[in-house]
Amino acid sequence: MPYAVPQPLIPPTAEPGTVYTVASGDLRPTANITGWPSQQKLEADLAAAVTDLGWTVRRGHPVDEKKGHGFIDSQRAGIEVFRQLPPDAPLIVVEGVWQYSHHVLAGLRSHRGPILVVANWSGEFPGLVGLLNLTGSLTKAGVPYAALWSEDFTDPWARDGLRTWLETGTHSRRAGPTRPG
Repeated sequence: MPYAVPQPLIPPTAEPGTVYTVASGDLRPTANITGWPSQQKLEADLAAAVTDLGWTVRRGHPVDEKKGHGFIDSQRAGIEVFRQLPPDAPLIVVEGVWQYSHHVLAGLRSHRGPILVVANWSGEFPGLVGLLNLTGSLTKAGVPYAALWSEDFTDPWARDGLRTWLETGTHSRRAGPTRPG
């Protein structure tokens, strides 16, 4: 029997005017289930703001109804999600809860499009702590990114930062390292 040469993976192409989102979660199923309502609110608030600015939001991975949440909850899951994302697309990592950066870091290291990490400003769920953990990992890995946080993405500071990032791929409020030429 002749050897069947595997077909190379052809990466998907980004849709114009579309930003893709991913959500990194916890390793613990109960933490992901508990934080899922907060994450859903953050994703809805962000999507409303992005849509108001004339863009379309496409979630980069499905909600797993059996698990009861829509988080990337392992490194393997993260690798599979990033295989399906357009590598040059604008990408927003949406963090409404504590998360494990290693779930998405490998994919973010090779992502070529602009990256924005956003979090909820909430005393109940530690999305901002998750953002700080992930942005620290991105900085250490030399991956360029921008970061924003808001209670609901209706405030002028967050809205202006989001508009600037959608138009330019960065914003002046917080940017990570730049990619070498």
